[in-house]
Amino acid sequence: MKHVFIYTDGSCLGNPGSGGWGAILRLADGSHEKEFSGGFAHTTNNRMEITAVLEALAALKSPCKVELYTDSQYVCNAVEKKWLFGWKAKNWVKADKKPVKNRDLWEKMLPLLMQHKVDFHWLKGHAGHPENERCDELARAQASKNNLPEDSGMTDPANAEQA
Repeated sequence: MKHVFIYTDGSCLGNPGSGGWGAILRLADGSHEKEFSGGFAHTTNNRMEITAVLEALAALKSPCKVELYTDSQYVCNAVEKKWLFGWKAKNWVKADKKPVKNRDLWEKMLPLLMQHKVDFHWLKGHAGHPENERCDELARAQASKNNLPEDSGMTDPANAEQA
């Protein structure tokens, strides 16, 4: 099983607003590294943070041991504190009886978490961590582009409000 380091970040110019995500994949032995990014015309910061993780995990061609670094406590806690699995078990309703935001993205993440052995690590954002800073640059560059596609998940009223 390959050992991979993944670094991710999401950014939004306004929340909701134009957003982007960036990711770096690096083999633990240092033999290969890949950067990639994307964005949407109307989205939220949390959706971009989740999308960065989704896209990075989906890019892996075979099951891997992954050390994933993100500055999103929302994403980190959802997985590491098992909130995600509780939300699914409770039919995507939170303890406060409100629907889970970003359900469409969380549902896509579940099979990827089953395919790979992923350990999430939280990084303080904008604190000089080189890979986190680079992912932020990638995400902001995407968010600044014109003619970005629409985020289809934003049609769900639960996702349209600031998260």
